[in-house]
Amino acid sequence: MFRSLVFVFALSVGVSSNILIADQWPTWRGPTGDGISQEKNLPVEWSRTKNVAWSLELPGPGGASPVVWGEHIFLTSTNSQGQLLLMAVGRNGKEAWRQVVAQGNKDVRGDEGNSASPSPVTDGQHVWVFFANGILGCYTVDGKEVWKIDVQDRYGKLEIAFGLTASPVLDQGVLYQQLIHGDGDAKTREACVIALDAKTGKEIWKVDRPSDAHSENESSYASAVLYNDGERKFLLSHGADFVVAHDLKDGHELWRCGELNKKSNYDPTLRFVASPAVAKGLIVVPSAKKGPIIALKPNGSGDITQNKDFHFWSSPKTPDVPSPLILSELVYLCMENGDLAILRAKTGEQLDYQRTHRQRHRASPVYADGRIYLTARDGKVTVVKASEKVEIVAENELGEDISASPAISNGVIYLRSFQHLWAIAQ
Repeated sequence: MFRSLVFVFALSVGVSSNILIADQWPTWRGPTGDGISQEKNLPVEWSRTKNVAWSLELPGPGGASPVVWGEHIFLTSTNSQGQLLLMAVGRNGKEAWRQVVAQGNKDVRGDEGNSASPSPVTDGQHVWVFFANGILGCYTVDGKEVWKIDVQDRYGKLEIAFGLTASPVLDQGVLYQQLIHGDGDAKTREACVIALDAKTGKEIWKVDRPSDAHSENESSYASAVLYNDGERKFLLSHGADFVVAHDLKDGHELWRCGELNKKSNYDPTLRFVASPAVAKGLIVVPSAKKGPIIALKPNGSGDITQNKDFHFWSSPKTPDVPSPLILSELVYLCMENGDLAILRAKTGEQLDYQRTHRQRHRASPVYADGRIYLTARDGKVTVVKASEKVEIVAENELGEDISASPAISNGVIYLRSFQHLWAIAQ
């Protein structure tokens, strides 16, 4: 059985024994970094007037998912002056504070996104925030700035069309960030992965991220992911045609896997957006658009692209933007158009593939209490029973655009729309 990494994740973020990590939502993928919540008795149905504890008007749109710890929800936003903001909201729906972290928001692809797309991360004492223009900072949970840097000053200009949207990863006092981008020329390499002291912002290590990707594919809009099953622990960077495992101590490459963009039929626009999903003994790696999705073992070494000893399976249809969700023996893939595929985790056998809400889907699916929540760009959330067949339980509309993934904490589902932060509760 491919199990959740809840215990080892709690150890990795160093939470104290009197704090239940399952009650928090410290990263965009939740307490175990996999989109899984242990919460029970959550609302299944809601509307603008039903099962809404409160809603708070926000200063502007953003695609970043909120994170939750203790009595605060932390989220980012833009405003009409082009400022990039970090905000804290109390569980009562009242704004606690806001900080202007940077200037210079950039809207991209019409209504698709802006510079407030990477999600923050928190350990209950500090909040770390990254914006797509390269500003990376640390704040106390009371809103005091601890440190702030521009990664472009330290690591070079970001050559990426729509801004660098990778969310930072926190582990044991170290902040990891993938900076996968490039000018489109495979002969020049700009990408790197960095590790910083989370409390000071000082560099611990930096490693180049080599690849033969070119054109748009030099850039990645995905986020790095931590794999930790209690025996093996490493960082996965994702983009530029490869997924790469990095040693946490110095960043050196443990293994890599390519052919996520087939060289025999190379697509120069196959930039990655969806991030890998992990469970104990399993790594599910998406690509983009019409590319494949593959399932890998975590114990590889060197280039495992053609080494099938470290592969479980490959499937021809990947989700483009939403990240995969692994639940025990099943893998759920929410496609960009709202179709939902259900595969066996061990073999990749497709058990079902059905249409849900036919709309753009940018948010990643989350699971709680036997149900999966699929959030569409138009704000409709489709609730699906977690089983081998697609069974829609409810469809809920707020009538506002949403790109952010939901956050779940202490019986509340938090939805960040372009206009409001919604607290959905019984």
